[in-house]
This record gives sequence, structure tokens and C-alpha cells, in this order.
Amino acid sequence: MRLAAVGGGVIGGGWIARFVLNGHDVAVFDPHPEAQRIVGEVLANASRAWVKLFNAPLPEPGTITWAASIAEAVEGADYIQESVPERLDLKHAILREIEAVAPEDAVVASSTSGFKPSELREGAAHPDRIIVAHPFNPVYLLPVVEVVGGGAAAGRARDLLEKLGMKPVLIAREIDAHIGDRLLEAVWREALWLVNDGIATTEDIDDIIRFGFGLRWAQMGLFETYRIAGGEAGMRHFLAQFGPALKWPWTKLMDVPDLDDRLIDTIAAQSDAQSGAHGIRDLERIRDDNLVGIFHALKANDWGAGRTVAQMENRFYARAIPEATGYPLALHQARVSGEWTDYNGHMTEFRYLQVFGDATDAFLIHIGLDADYREGGSSAYTVETHIRHLAETRAGDVLRVETRLLGHDAKRFRLHHSVKTAEGTEVATAEHMLLHVDTNQGRAAPMPPEMIARLDAVAAQERGPHPDHAGAGIRAVGG
Repeated sequence: MRLAAVGGGVIGGGWIARFVLNGHDVAVFDPHPEAQRIVGEVLANASRAWVKLFNAPLPEPGTITWAASIAEAVEGADYIQESVPERLDLKHAILREIEAVAPEDAVVASSTSGFKPSELREGAAHPDRIIVAHPFNPVYLLPVVEVVGGGAAAGRARDLLEKLGMKPVLIAREIDAHIGDRLLEAVWREALWLVNDGIATTEDIDDIIRFGFGLRWAQMGLFETYRIAGGEAGMRHFLAQFGPALKWPWTKLMDVPDLDDRLIDTIAAQSDAQSGAHGIRDLERIRDDNLVGIFHALKANDWGAGRTVAQMENRFYARAIPEATGYPLALHQARVSGEWTDYNGHMTEFRYLQVFGDATDAFLIHIGLDADYREGGSSAYTVETHIRHLAETRAGDVLRVETRLLGHDAKRFRLHHSVKTAEGTEVATAEHMLLHVDTNQGRAAPMPPEMIARLDAVAAQERGPHPDHAGAGIRAVGG
């Protein structure tokens, strides 16, 4: 699809980064004199985060074309993301300019956090194609996006957003501020009162969230969390026990303090004391690193937002692996990051195993043992590994893995990986024995004929002697 973005601020820049990092070219219009610098910095942080987030080979990034006008940006576009400031008159003016040039079947999605599609569509020539696609910051990492407006345009937007690794939630009926911001607004109102009344500082409130229920919410929603709080009796017991408290005067939810100079000064000063030691880009990187860590933990448990990472990795592998030609198979590569090095400045031992494990995963996908196959109740388990360390690797080195199939039978296959630098120096090898298993029964099981056929096809390329170290153990030393 041809993508366009109107607005390159915090949200618009995040959208642009997600488009580009997925390999899409995007035409951008933003009249701000510093727009290119701002978007460039956001894209740099997003690229840094994605390298940490995904183990699969990332797509070649798309390109950004800076347009001199809205018309130039949206001409011929299939999907247009509008992310201009929250003023309805401004959005109407921008949408009129978009509609004057964009194809009639183009999806026009607004990032608005508060306006309803019916308000955005006032006076539109083709109102049904104007929808809300409201994300959360940082757009290039957080998957959820609220899609409001219904119809064919919402369906097309959902399909695209899913391919971008997002979790679109289609909201059946429009409402001011959609869903996410209404929930956040409730917490925000209470927080303002707690600061206003001198009960807590901004840091107190943030600590309670980030060290407490915020961690729960990162992997499980409100209702599911409360269901667990009800114990074995479930949600009904929870509602019976805690429901009456909703009538108690605990909250000032329907009231809000005046944001007078005193309260604004208090909040600003406390926030400066809390976070002022870090610049905005530093805070973004700290936030991104924390989110990447949470994503990896969730992915390891196949839970919540972690599933979006796994799905994207499978998609990246599927895109990269069919391009592999020749033999040994070149299915995986990695770059040594600074976090992978030890006190000697070399890549540490367990990172070699990670590279070999990722290369094995790529081979499994190559022969059809992918996520869909595993959901059918079968997988492959590594039962033996032998790694040799031959040369040093340092931060920044690009490593290519060459994979050979040394043998297989009905239940097992034996892989050999060779890790080489971009210059061709072999730095490590690994030999793995994998066993095909029935995961429901927890025991070894024969592979289906179609997988044996794929292994046969790979084995037919394995000519000549095996590496002389293949099958050997660690050399004996001493007496």
C-alpha cells in the first residue's frame, strides 16, 4: 500500500517510524521547520528499540519522502494517517485538503484522542472513508490502536494495522475520547486531586503505578485482574465483596480541581524534581528499554503483547527465509550489541547460544515447523548441543550463520551451524541434535511425511565430508 502521513509530531513521528521500519515507503507533510530533525530523532530511537525487540532479521527500512504540501503527500495514497493538533477546525481544514486530492477509496485515519468520527466527517465529500485510528505513545512499540467509525474503511485499516504488528480494537459505537483515554482520564483526575490536596507528590503517584498495578496492567487487563482477585469463586465473588465500595465516597472522579497557577506550578516543580535530570530523548530510551524487557518477558510466556512480537518475528523470518539461496543455508544473521559483550569486551558465551538458537528457529521455519505447526501439537526439542569458540567477536560485528543438515531419521535431525563475520572469518560452530515431539503427550513422535520430504530436499544438498569436528567431544587434557 502507498502510505502517507500528515503531521510528524510525537504521534505522527511514531506512526512514520512504524511504517518505515516495517519496510514501507511513506510520504510525509509537516510544515514545522524542525519536522525532519524531529522525525529523524524519533526514527533513530525507534530503530534502536526494534533491534533490541526482534530477534528475526528486520526488513529493509522504507524511505521517507518529504512533501511540500498536503496534496503532494496524499496524491495516490491508499492509507493516510492524520496526526495534527487536537483542534476540530484545524482537522476539518486538513481533511478538506486531503479529500481534494486523495483517491476516493483511500482510507483517511485520524489519530485524534477525543473527537468522534461523526464530528470529523462534517462536510466531508466521502465521509465513510474517514475513521479514527487512535494509538498510544510510543506508536512504534505499543501495539494497541482504537479503530472507530466502522464500515469498509475500518476493516481495511484493521488489516493493514495487523500487518504492521499492531493490535487494532474495533469500537462498535463512537464516544468522546474513545475508550483508552476515558480510562486514563479517570486516573488523571484522581491524581490531580491527590497532588492538589497535598496527599502525594507526582513521584509518589508514579511509583505506586510503576511498582504496583501498572506492572499487572502491562500483562493482564482490569477485568481479568479483578477476576483473579475474586479467588476460586471468580468475578461474582469479587463483585459481591467489593461492589458496595463503589458507593463509598472514596473518589472525586466527577469533580476536578481548578488548574490554577498554584497547582500548575506545584505539578511542574515536582515533575522537574522527579525527571528533570534526563533529557526527553534519554527518557524515551529508558522507557523503550523497559518496554522491550517487558515485551521479551511476555513473549517468553506467550502472553498478551508478547504474542505480537512473536507474530512479527515469524513474519520477518517468513519474509527473509524464502530469499535464502545456495548451500550451506544462510537463514540468520545478527549484530553484536554492546549489551552482548563481557568484561573482556568480547561477545559472552550465552549470546553465542542465542545466535545458534535463533538460527535453529530459522531452519525450523524453513522446513515448515513454524508457529502454525506448533499450534497443532508438535514441535522440536534440542536434546544435545556442542559449541566451539574459535575467534573473538566485538560490539558492532555483523555475524552470518551458515546451516547444514548432517543427518535425519523419522524422529531426529542433526544440524551444524557455522558463525562467520562479514569478512568470512569463522568465529564459532555449533552442533545440535533435535527431537521431534508430540507436545500434548510429552514424548518423541515421528515427523509427518511432508516434513521428512523437506528434510530430504535439504539433505540432498549436503555433499562432501562433514566437518572434521562434527560428532567429536571436548578434547581430553591432563592425565
